[in-house]
Amino acid sequence: MLETIVALATPPLRSALAIVRFSGEDCFNVVSRFFSKDLTSYTKNSIIHGFIKDNDEVVDEVVLLLYKSPRSFTGEDSIEIITHGSPLIFNKVIKLALENGARMATPGEYSNRAYMNGKLDLIQAESINDLINAETDESKKISMNALLGETSKLIYPLKQEIGDLLSNIEANIDYSEYTDIIDLDNEKIVEICKVIVQKIDNLIKNGYKGKIIKDGINVAIIGKPNVGKSSLLNALVGENKAIVTDIKGTTRDIVEGKINLNGIILNLYDTAGIRESDDYIESIGINKSKNILNKADLVIALFDNENFDEEDKEILKLTQDKLTIRVFNKSDLNNYSNDKLYISALNKDISKLKNEILKVLGISKENYDNPSLANERDIGLLISCQNELNKVIELSSTTSIDLLVEHIKSAYLKILSITGEDYDFDMAKEIFSRFCLGK
Repeated sequence: MLETIVALATPPLRSALAIVRFSGEDCFNVVSRFFSKDLTSYTKNSIIHGFIKDNDEVVDEVVLLLYKSPRSFTGEDSIEIITHGSPLIFNKVIKLALENGARMATPGEYSNRAYMNGKLDLIQAESINDLINAETDESKKISMNALLGETSKLIYPLKQEIGDLLSNIEANIDYSEYTDIIDLDNEKIVEICKVIVQKIDNLIKNGYKGKIIKDGINVAIIGKPNVGKSSLLNALVGENKAIVTDIKGTTRDIVEGKINLNGIILNLYDTAGIRESDDYIESIGINKSKNILNKADLVIALFDNENFDEEDKEILKLTQDKLTIRVFNKSDLNNYSNDKLYISALNKDISKLKNEILKVLGISKENYDNPSLANERDIGLLISCQNELNKVIELSSTTSIDLLVEHIKSAYLKILSITGEDYDFDMAKEIFSRFCLGK
């Protein structure tokens, strides 16, 4: 029998109400020991009014929500006690619970139990944490699609197709005498794998776009000194976040800002101007700029002239392997002639840059509306599955079907792992450990 667990499900702050959650086969008995009514006789979900008592002392007048297994979030008997929101009161309730047989829940343990009891798959479980941390309506929608099970449905066709392929191959090997089984040779196996690989590729691409909507991206603004990086950051965030002067090397540390651009969170980093410098402190800032550049998902490389000097060429070299938007600033001062992206950060004339960011990210209306496998774990497993099937394609001309089957089995297990049907328990535990208490 799993222990009864208890945790505060609302913030540990003074408020109108607070909720203390319990879950476990013995939780009705545990709570009855300090509640004014016996709860052990209840056989269905109920709402109960009564009093929390410490021996003869009334601690609080409360409402209890009783959930009978399996009709609860965790799939176990569960109770939510709605108390007045004084820390003195809800901490007293938790203290009484611990004295009467409960233990404190670990982070994510309620969701973990829901997963272990088949109430959630891993995609749904991860979405709970994503929903709590959502910063935009768009990211909330991505997470809600996952919580409602819509995202999990993306996996079902792959599971079916790879499972059918495995079954057919095994039948060919073990029951070759039956004439009603489709005869699969290496060529047909490769043909099927190529179709599945393409479907996985589409899921991966949409997953990365969904992840951008859900988590946002890191954007580094880089350029040589005095090119207008700080002015651009200020224009983007709509406030004077960074100090702007005509003196080269004013920015010596990373200045951060955050904006919501059409539902996408951009974490902006204004960096120190990149150049050769004998100034020790400025050199530290330049090294930080290069580190931020390496971690950035998108780079805005800023220039103030179409005629690149050596410092500009160094910027181009540093960004050649990154997703980069090249922008020419100070359009109010220069007579640009070529078909390039021009802005005036000082005059906050940056609408073309915003449009270019959205264009480069390639986010469409469908990406906002449709479910996607938008977690790093899910995308990683899809890539691993795709790699296994690509090995089948690559080795098909030189390897027997018996050996190809091992790669197909591995691909199948990767797909099952996305929803947690064949998942390592320690890894699942690691996922739930990132949740907050009470979830």
